[in-house]
Amino acid sequence: MKEQFKKFLNEEQDPKAIEKITSKLTDLLMKGEEIGYIAVQKKPALTVFPDSIVVTNKRIIICEPKNLGLSMNFTDYAWDDIASTFVKENILGSEFSFGTKTDLAVTIDYIPKIQARKIYTYAKEQLDLFKNPVTNAAPSPETTEPVLEEEAEEIEEVETEEVTSFAEILPAAPVVTETYEPLPTQPAGERKLSDLSKEELFDKLQNYKKLLDNGLIMQGEYDAYKKEILSYM
Repeated sequence: MKEQFKKFLNEEQDPKAIEKITSKLTDLLMKGEEIGYIAVQKKPALTVFPDSIVVTNKRIIICEPKNLGLSMNFTDYAWDDIASTFVKENILGSEFSFGTKTDLAVTIDYIPKIQARKIYTYAKEQLDLFKNPVTNAAPSPETTEPVLEEEAEEIEEVETEEVTSFAEILPAAPVVTETYEPLPTQPAGERKLSDLSKEELFDKLQNYKKLLDNGLIMQGEYDAYKKEILSYM
């Protein structure tokens, strides 16, 4: 386990603090969990029991020594519960902060600047993976397989043939033109109005009224017929 974390000792981490953390983390790591970076607090005055922050591919773990270093408190925050991360560089070290989706803000101060930058970079990468799983996932071969030129031409030819065959099967729709002829004022074969009796003229006027009521003639046509018939009554 110690060999695994030697890579974190090149950014001014306290070797004793790293050793204590790694020994405690042995039983805390979940299956498939890997540590990405460890940052150790370094205050201006001598800090015998500094706080530390550990970032893994699954969570952020805050390590706080208690009881003169004999015990340690661990507080962890899963990446899917973290909303944002921040780093602020001061004259004496940097502050690494993160906010949760429940508006909880956590800050670890006096982190050496190079450690704060590295832990911030790793945290941003993990947040991006959790927020955009589809974007960061490797594309499947099915979706990335290019369409060959020959296949595209073959598809195009089939579609053209289908369209042509349908055009041959379906005849062109005939154009129907409706024509309307006005009703003759004097239908052929009928007697002249002057030869009709009053009763016949009255019956004829009644017939025109029925045609008007049924919408077969216009009001203007009915008025003209009526005027003409009345002139002979």
